[in-house]
Amino acid sequence: MSESFPRLFARTRRFTLGVPRGFTIAPDGGRVAFLRSRSGTDPVTCLWELDIPSGAERLVVDPAGLGAADEDLPAEERARRERAREQAGGVVAYAADSALASAVFALSGGLYLVELATGAVRALDAPGPVIDPRLSPDGAHVAYVSGGALRVQQIAGGADRALASPEAPGVTYGLAEFIAAEELDRHRGFWWSPDGTALLVERADESPVQRWHIADPANPARPPASVGYPAAGTANAVVSLVILGLDGSRVEVPFDDEYLVTASWGPQGPVIVTMPRDQKAQRVYAVDPATGETHLLRETTDPAWVEVVGGVPARLSDGTLVSVADSEDGRRLVIGDAPVTPPRLQVRDVVGVEGDTVLFRAGAEPTEIHLWSWSAGVLSPLTEEAGVHSGQLAGGTLLIASQTLASPATTVQVRAGARRLSIASVAERPKLEPRVSLLSAGERALRTAVLFPSDHVPGSRRLPVLMDPYGGPHAQRVLAAGRLFLEPQWFADQGFAVIISDGRGTPGRGPAFEREVLHDLATPALDDQVDALKAVAQIYPDDIDTSRVAIKGWSFGGFLAALAVLRRPDVFHAAIAGAPVTDWRLYDTGYTERYLGHPRDLPEVYDRSSLMADAEKLERPLLLIHGLADDNVVAAHTLRLSSALVAAGRPHTVLPLSGVTHMTPQEVVAENLLLLQIDFLRKSLAP
Repeated sequence: MSESFPRLFARTRRFTLGVPRGFTIAPDGGRVAFLRSRSGTDPVTCLWELDIPSGAERLVVDPAGLGAADEDLPAEERARRERAREQAGGVVAYAADSALASAVFALSGGLYLVELATGAVRALDAPGPVIDPRLSPDGAHVAYVSGGALRVQQIAGGADRALASPEAPGVTYGLAEFIAAEELDRHRGFWWSPDGTALLVERADESPVQRWHIADPANPARPPASVGYPAAGTANAVVSLVILGLDGSRVEVPFDDEYLVTASWGPQGPVIVTMPRDQKAQRVYAVDPATGETHLLRETTDPAWVEVVGGVPARLSDGTLVSVADSEDGRRLVIGDAPVTPPRLQVRDVVGVEGDTVLFRAGAEPTEIHLWSWSAGVLSPLTEEAGVHSGQLAGGTLLIASQTLASPATTVQVRAGARRLSIASVAERPKLEPRVSLLSAGERALRTAVLFPSDHVPGSRRLPVLMDPYGGPHAQRVLAAGRLFLEPQWFADQGFAVIISDGRGTPGRGPAFEREVLHDLATPALDDQVDALKAVAQIYPDDIDTSRVAIKGWSFGGFLAALAVLRRPDVFHAAIAGAPVTDWRLYDTGYTERYLGHPRDLPEVYDRSSLMADAEKLERPLLLIHGLADDNVVAAHTLRLSSALVAAGRPHTVLPLSGVTHMTPQEVVAENLLLLQIDFLRKSLAP
């Protein structure tokens, strides 16, 4: 008997297991290391290597063979994976030396070293659970974090010592603090010098951050977890930088801004990027490793906020700065001081610099993200098929990972000279094929996806509608990638017309489109969902029943779903709000203050964007779902809205998920969540 889609969707972690990822190309371009589990239902990630001359794949590290397939993770590693949205286990990350000869990784808190040529693995002694181990470029030392200390171990002799230890409770060395990992896409806190003699290290002091306590009500004997959570308007961790030499030297690197956005250490020396709390400026500094003195290389300002872009700053071989900046309503690649991409080509991120060649991702059409290169003043597109593409370049070997609408699978192609190889995905095949139409809807040409049941005959019947947005900053749902529409197609096959629309604030349309949510995360987002629905109904008048419209979402999408039935019950007749942000004063500083400002200065902005005052307006069915272990959008959001609804005498349904975080990787939970949502929708939208 074949598995149902909900069960397979859950077992495969949304069909992500078995997909190759985490690529590293050897400097000579002859080998590629990568991560992949053994099958599409195996949650244990292994380390593999592709030999390009022979085309042979080889299993390098299997955690099961090390007796560490079932992991007992330290709390810091669990938090790191939650921030990175990591759903698998095993070797979920590794770090190699510059020659890709050796690599280190952590398993169950233990420290391991593998020689890639032979596959020989050995455990390295460490005094405690290991977080984020990274080899020095020459492979002679490994640095890692344990107990909040930044430690270094000599590979040859095994000597292990702490270069910096916490001076007080709440202090850590070498770890990205909460805001960096959750909102700035920085998941590391130390960087090796190219010669392997020193490290640039973050020191984070969380003692000013308020403590919140996340309990497990299903297990009352278990004490609550105490977490530092910098809610909007409250104190952040105090972040500073030091350069620690293997010779015992310590050099402070002073900077005045609240946020350390990113850092790197290349042949020209360390570079850091900082940002003030209001995020209206970004400053790029060169650092003198001998003295710690900083020199301002570039400052970018914006009256709304300056967007954080991945992969920059970087440098060409001669030291020329590679960055991304907004101008003429375009997010543009900048070499030195000159923009080199046209405004219409919105740059998403820089994925690497090889000598004087810059590899970056960009697209003129918001639903497509293509791979491009810039070299010696020449822009070259490296992908053509509509889709979402990424890649890497080293030693003349180009790797391209692609998702397209033609298939829900991820394809990985390796181009080395005239050779063309592929790295296979062993992900499970879904039990359905997405039938998705991408549209530009309404006056604002909102990129919108529409899905009907697989057996639907156009014009044969008018279907109830399920709006399924994220709808907020920093995330897109409408992209030309089949895997994104597997769950929506399943919902469609239950008898719905599913509509997904990216409104104002979402990326890919240029800075002006993104900044229309400044000081109001509610009104533009909700108006655009209404406009998208009306536009789709005009295109499919015989297939859309606008008298039966539901909306569902998770996180910002959950906020938007609850907002929809509270403020527009004339349009939306039921809502499922998963892990919704209901009061933006309860959400974190980095995200919330970027768009809404400081709550002390703009309290009316927070009131306008929050849901509490709308509780008495509820007249439609509302299902609130929340993981009680969520440390990102804490369960207080749902519980406080529920209390306000009860106080207003408004019936609603709350589904608490014991032990579940902001992700829902547990198989039984993920499977039954789909089934429970369908049951709620059918009852709520019954004719």
